[in-house]
Amino acid sequence: MSEFHLRTLELIDAGRELYRMGMVPATSGNFSARMSDGNIAITVSGRHKGKLTAQDIMLVDAAGQSYDERRPSAETLLHVQIYRRFPDAAFVLHPHSVHATLLSRLRDDCVVLQDYELLKAFPGVDTHCCEVRIPIFDNDQDIARLATAVDTGLPDGAPGYLIRGHGFYTWGNSIEDALRHVEAFEFLFECEMRLKGVTP
Repeated sequence: MSEFHLRTLELIDAGRELYRMGMVPATSGNFSARMSDGNIAITVSGRHKGKLTAQDIMLVDAAGQSYDERRPSAETLLHVQIYRRFPDAAFVLHPHSVHATLLSRLRDDCVVLQDYELLKAFPGVDTHCCEVRIPIFDNDQDIARLATAVDTGLPDGAPGYLIRGHGFYTWGNSIEDALRHVEAFEFLFECEMRLKGVTP
C-alpha cells in the first residue's frame, strides 16, 4: 500500500468519526496529512467530510499547489503554515464544532484553559496545574493574509487555535494524536461555555 493511499484511508476514517461527533456539518472542515517527501494529502474543496471517498483526497506540493485539475481546500495555506511552523506535525484537522464556533465569538483574543485534568491530552503538558492559551484569529477570506496573521500570533507551544465564528485547527504527529486533540479541545470548550452559563 502506497503512503498516499494509507494517508487517504486515515483521512477518510477521521472524516467519518468527526462527522459522527457533529463536528463537520454540511461540507465544512478540512483535513490533511504530510507525506514523507514533503507533499501534502488534503481534502478536495467542497466535499462532505462524513462521506469522503478516495477521490475526495488530493495531493498538493509543500506550497499548497495542486498536481492536477482539482481544487484543494480553500484553506490549504493554513495547513501549509502549520507544517512549516511545526516540523513534527504530520496531520492537521480543522473541524467546525458548535462549542468552538460560539466560544470564539464570546472571547476577545484567546481562550485560557486552566487547571483542567484533560489538558494533559496535549503534548508537553504533564499536570493540570497549568495554563494553556488558545489564540483566536479573526476570520478572513484572504487566506494568505490569515495564514500570515496565524504565523505571527501563534505561540510555539500552542496545540491549536480558533478562527472567530468559524472553527478550530489542531495537529499531531499521528492521526490518533490529532483526533485526541480534537476531542480534548471540544470537551474543554464545552466546559468553558458551561462555566459562562452558555449551553447550546
